[in-house]
Amino acid sequence: MELTTHTHSLGHHCPPMHHDPAFAKNLLPTVRAACDGRLGKVSWFRADWQRGGASTGRASWSTKGGKTREVIVKFPVVPRELYWTRRLQSPDGGPPPVVPQLLASGTTLGSYDLAWIVIERLPFGPLGLRWHKNHIDRVVAAAARFQQETDGLPVADEDEERIEDWSVLLDQARASLRDNSIAAAPAWTTAVKHVQKLLGELVDRWRARDTTHWIHGDLHLANALSRDSVQSGEVVLIDLAEVRPGHWLEDAVYLERQLWGRPDRLDITRPVRAMAKARRSLGLFVRDDAHQLADVRRILMAATAPAFLSTEGHPRHLSGALAQLTAALSRL
Repeated sequence: MELTTHTHSLGHHCPPMHHDPAFAKNLLPTVRAACDGRLGKVSWFRADWQRGGASTGRASWSTKGGKTREVIVKFPVVPRELYWTRRLQSPDGGPPPVVPQLLASGTTLGSYDLAWIVIERLPFGPLGLRWHKNHIDRVVAAAARFQQETDGLPVADEDEERIEDWSVLLDQARASLRDNSIAAAPAWTTAVKHVQKLLGELVDRWRARDTTHWIHGDLHLANALSRDSVQSGEVVLIDLAEVRPGHWLEDAVYLERQLWGRPDRLDITRPVRAMAKARRSLGLFVRDDAHQLADVRRILMAATAPAFLSTEGHPRHLSGALAQLTAALSRL
């Protein structure tokens, strides 16, 4: 059973939002006390793919039966990640959850309003460390299961969807094309100008989508691990800090974008098509014109790629983004 703490905070101190070894070490006795002494020695680490600022460590966990298992300790976590990690746990006797199994959690540590979790350590992955041809199918199967398990959960007024300012982003892309030496710059400029002319129609079509469902929000191979093997078995999704209302195509195209620079891999697997198939297999609705809405999303994301050279400026990725942009515009 999950352990939770219910003690009230003694204050409203703001903890460091980056990994601070001394801070983490000082709070460990409080964490252990909240875990009824089941948490063993913690070894802190920071993975190459880790983007958040939480302190993360490996440890052992003593079960009620006297055995031990490997776990991950993480704090601070944002309230959204804590909520969804708790919400997506399987009932006793049910199948393993699509997210890591939660052993303990809480919303305070000592005098700090600080959310924390102790979760199972997943032995295989992230899948992004080494490519295998079935990675995408396995990830979209997990995403579809996530969508199934959250289907029907209400979206409250305060749960806002992400709304991008595409006009500003396209202006930034144009400026980047002017100010930087980018391969195929004339073709890029022509394509981005074309998108700007169509922007009103594109944005209207995109914003008319159904956003009354939940998406992972950060679906990529570094957030996909497995209990079974790197090359087989169900995928477990981690990092739930970006879960939000949206349309499943947002996750699908976001996942696909990681392969734009590797057309050889896109020849093997089609993330959007695969996710649509996975959703249908679980009885989830897929519109007949989903491929057209996917192209709208591709156009908007690809056309703004030059605005993000620090993260999307690899020549191979930019070349793939331009190819996707040109192809989607021709289809639309």
